[in-house]
Amino acid sequence: MTRVLVVDDDFMVARIHKGFVERIPGFTVAAVAHTGAEALEAAAKLKPDLALLDIYLPDMSGLEVLQRLREDSSQVDVLAITAARDVDTIRAALRGGVVHYIIKPFTFETLRDRLERYAAALNRLEGTGEAAQSDVDRLFGTLRPGETALPKGLTGATAELVVGVLRQAEGDLSAAECAERAGLSRVSTRRYLEYLVQSGKAMVRLRYGGTGRPEHRYSWIR
Repeated sequence: MTRVLVVDDDFMVARIHKGFVERIPGFTVAAVAHTGAEALEAAAKLKPDLALLDIYLPDMSGLEVLQRLREDSSQVDVLAITAARDVDTIRAALRGGVVHYIIKPFTFETLRDRLERYAAALNRLEGTGEAAQSDVDRLFGTLRPGETALPKGLTGATAELVVGVLRQAEGDLSAAECAERAGLSRVSTRRYLEYLVQSGKAMVRLRYGGTGRPEHRYSWIR
């Protein structure tokens, strides 16, 4: 049984998330916390397997909670559940080692899918002393839906980062503008943008200037 710590400052939302978790076979809620301090205390005392962590907390950021958990060598895995859509927050969460990032509002089906994938990933690790590259690919493909379907050389985490930039942009962006906001190279970003266009998640238009080749401008399909 996977023991879950639910962390959300909104009492009603926390209750809903607790109910979601308890509807999923193989998962149980070990505790509910409404502040960062409560979350750290519960993690230290109860040692849950997984924390559903909100970013916006009244006493400290969920990112600070994540950082302190890692500094304390806590073994709890963290799945971010938050309304935070800005690229800097998403990037910090990825660097902090979250197993996934769910943006509010979301459905029960979305959470169930992520938790079932998390459980499947843990099962793949059971009894494994060493792993081949194919095992690692399957593991991370399980944790991050759709990653295994990406073209060679592209990763799900970076794709999510580029998607976050497009979602946040008020208008369309060039590959160079997107790359600057995401902290990636223009060439790499262009590959992700073209993939998103081909998969029907983004659109591209040509902007013609006075001279030279037209500029490709990308935007998220809302």
